[in-house]
Amino acid sequence: MNVDSGGTQHTLDPGDRVRHRSLGAGEVIHDRGQTVIVDFRGDIQSCARADLEQLLTPLQAAARQEWDAPLRVITRCQAEAIRSANDMWGVFSRSRIDLLPHQLWVCKKVSERWPARWLVADDVGLGKTIEAGLILWPLLARGTVKRFLLLCPASLVGQWEQRLRTMFDIRVTQYSPDLDTARADFWNSHNQVVASLQTLRADRGGRHERLLGAEPWDLLLVDEAHHLNADEDRGPTLGFSLVRELMKRNQVTSAVFFTGTPHRGKDYGFFSLMSLLRDDLFSPTRPGRAQLPSLKEAMIRNNKQQATDMQGKRLFQPPDVTAVTYSYSPEEARFYEMLTDFILSGKTYASSLSQSDQRMVMLILIAMQKIASSSVAAIRRALRRRLERFETARSGLSQGAGAADRKDLDEYAAIEDEDVRNDRDEDVVSKILQLMVGEEDRLRELLAAADEVTEETRIARIMEMLETRFAGRSVLLFTEYKATQSLLMSEMHRRYGDGCAAFINGDERAEDVKRADGTVTTLRLAREDAAHQFNRGDVRFLISTEAGGEGIDLQERCHHLIHVDLPWNPMRLHQRVGRLNRYGQKHQVEVVHLRNPDTVEGRIWEKLLQKIESIQSAFDPVMDEPEDLMQLVLGMTSGDVFREIFSEADGVSTDRFDRWFDEKAARFGGKDAVEAVRELVGYAARFDYQEASNQIPRADLPQIEPFFRTMLSLSGRQARDEAGGISFKTPDAWRRQVGVRLEYEGLHFDRRVQGKEAIERIAGVGHKAVDLAIKDAVESEAALASLPAEVLPAPLFVFSIADEVTTGGALVRSTVVGVDGDSGGRVLRDWELLLRLNELAEGRGYRRATSSPSAAGPDTVDAAVATARATLEGELPTLQLSYAMPTISLVAAVWPHSESSPD
Repeated sequence: MNVDSGGTQHTLDPGDRVRHRSLGAGEVIHDRGQTVIVDFRGDIQSCARADLEQLLTPLQAAARQEWDAPLRVITRCQAEAIRSANDMWGVFSRSRIDLLPHQLWVCKKVSERWPARWLVADDVGLGKTIEAGLILWPLLARGTVKRFLLLCPASLVGQWEQRLRTMFDIRVTQYSPDLDTARADFWNSHNQVVASLQTLRADRGGRHERLLGAEPWDLLLVDEAHHLNADEDRGPTLGFSLVRELMKRNQVTSAVFFTGTPHRGKDYGFFSLMSLLRDDLFSPTRPGRAQLPSLKEAMIRNNKQQATDMQGKRLFQPPDVTAVTYSYSPEEARFYEMLTDFILSGKTYASSLSQSDQRMVMLILIAMQKIASSSVAAIRRALRRRLERFETARSGLSQGAGAADRKDLDEYAAIEDEDVRNDRDEDVVSKILQLMVGEEDRLRELLAAADEVTEETRIARIMEMLETRFAGRSVLLFTEYKATQSLLMSEMHRRYGDGCAAFINGDERAEDVKRADGTVTTLRLAREDAAHQFNRGDVRFLISTEAGGEGIDLQERCHHLIHVDLPWNPMRLHQRVGRLNRYGQKHQVEVVHLRNPDTVEGRIWEKLLQKIESIQSAFDPVMDEPEDLMQLVLGMTSGDVFREIFSEADGVSTDRFDRWFDEKAARFGGKDAVEAVRELVGYAARFDYQEASNQIPRADLPQIEPFFRTMLSLSGRQARDEAGGISFKTPDAWRRQVGVRLEYEGLHFDRRVQGKEAIERIAGVGHKAVDLAIKDAVESEAALASLPAEVLPAPLFVFSIADEVTTGGALVRSTVVGVDGDSGGRVLRDWELLLRLNELAEGRGYRRATSSPSAAGPDTVDAAVATARATLEGELPTLQLSYAMPTISLVAAVWPHSESSPD
């Protein structure tokens, strides 16, 4: 605090710079005598006057001709630029993956206003985990978010925990019902939680009361948010009701939902989902078309065809899709003919039963049809288990299905998640409910016919492709059922030896697998281990069921995919291909559909693919990139539509098949659906490289390393360059902070670091040492310096632009920019300013330079600052800041002087 010679305190003027011992540096708003109102980067505080130390502004320093050491001023400006760019874009946050323009744009879009309420509906493979991490890191770093809850499907809980930890060093606690007791107070004891929506939505043991009564969440993240569904007739799902209650009770400040398929075919459900985020803009009871213009304020949609790298080069190519056909052997044809007759007999028998029993019989028969479309091996195993249950429970058949089986069938019918439903198909086939008179004998006949199939032509065709078209290449294969998975793996072992293939399925176990020596075994393999083996090249093949269809990346070494069987919902094909056709894929993905054109399923798929092609062509006149829109179209069609088509087709004659299909498939990709997708894409906010390329930061972690090294030097420490990165002893002042190590070894300003616990060795914003360096530099009193003209030919001014309106919801309320006199008064964005400052740091003699007291007089500096300020005011619109009332203040100035710098 400045005091004059008589001991009288000076009045602090608005704009004066002060430093508080715990709050850091800030700008005076109003001096009230004993207290002073100070703006600490958007945090406005009333401080005791005695707790403040006045720091000179650049103009005050010029008036007094008090010039600071150039190193101090440059590092302060570097720190201001780093913090500014990261607050807005998250570009310097720690992560183990190179950042893409659309991901940075999503981070900026979500971070512009607080509270934030957004639905991110990017296409599969564009990196939602990275976007979530980029959103979280700056919010966590500046304390805006202290508590966040992440809800996702049960199968992805572990993956979210692992990826946030290894990619961003964000640590979360996995929710477990065992930990959530009245005595444990789980929800108040853990501030960063990831939980299964399927688990949490059921209110058991008072868990909802404890959750709803806990401290509010600063941020709620929901993955696969389309599961938060509300139906006009059936009402909301449990998950929807839970999230709605959280919002209703003000337990959530901000929320970001992620889903690739936000619209599931009904406007009521879509606008119900949007109303969870913004009930001021959306309602399921209002006309949908009137609400569409508001989507740009709450929904983001980016697709693969628009995704680019930092140079504007497109990252994705459309997959190369081909159909490969095969024909049944006589033994296979005989078996499937018998099975078709069996199922038709069952349907006839069901028509004579009560409505309840009829529904249950049809559930079993449809599950049989689905399994049979995968392989003889799959349906044979299901039929054998069914017969075994009949034989052990024969005495109870006359009373019909047991209560437990009926309950299981009811639960199966109510399952909304098709992946979960698929996993239970085999179990459903074994439920004890008689399908026809004399069923046991018919089952034995079917099994005898199945046993005559010693080789499946589908599998033989795949093995032929592996040896010819895909010889020596890594191949990802998808199948619907575990028995088909085991059959294919057994054949691979016979042909290529044990250890050639890994597998992924729901229970991480493969039964009845033959080894190369012919012995039969059960294999166990964790999902993550299988993916790791495949990506590392330890195995050539990976065979996955739908459990691998979501949330796992397999593109590191593979760009070939074979659909062993074709699912009953085309959306699954899109999800499967998304495992390979995602960021990091360096080749065009080759996809093979395998089908038998002589079967009902083959004919259905031929018609479906024709319809998909027709839907895509409908977008051509109005959309430049129709490819990625199929995910939205498919998402708008209920799985019941396709299930109905496949399950009823066996009773349709060939001559009326085409007409029947057109009638049944009318709900898929109709005019209304195509128009809805056009409107969603047209009204949603989206990244456009051509429009935003000049805003996207062209800076990354290597660009903050020069600043950090200089700060170490100014703190009396030197960075040692070693093979494993840079190492240093921590400055004494930093060691007083909790969690700071005495010494660091092997730090890298590089996202591509490999090895165990690599994230701990990546230095960026969020690393304690880097954060302390930034804090020290920003709070420096240095504001005015000069450099030799050969290093700095013209003045460089650093300004802060802040929003005077603090009630407008802006999360980032200040931005740092530069005005470079060497470029004719060009305005530099924060990241451009950092690059310019780094150039200065590389200049000859920079580190030993001292400011010249005669660099410039006060009037010269005042006039130049006024000119630079006017230039900046004229360029404000081009910066596209979302400030209601921007105000400009000078942070620092660096002036050239004519004296030669020391060598």
